[in-house]
Amino acid sequence: MIEQGVVQGAPKYMEWYAAFGLLVTLVWLYLEILRLLSKIAGRRD
Repeated sequence: MIEQGVVQGAPKYMEWYAAFGLLVTLVWLYLEILRLLSKIAGRRD
């Protein structure tokens, strides 16, 4: 998506919005995976 925006000539500031959205998504996935792993580890005890 980001590369398509660059190729189509999107304004430079839009790259920052896309990068920020990607970063937020990665952090959210990381936290969700940690939460899932903690639930799995808790069931073994």
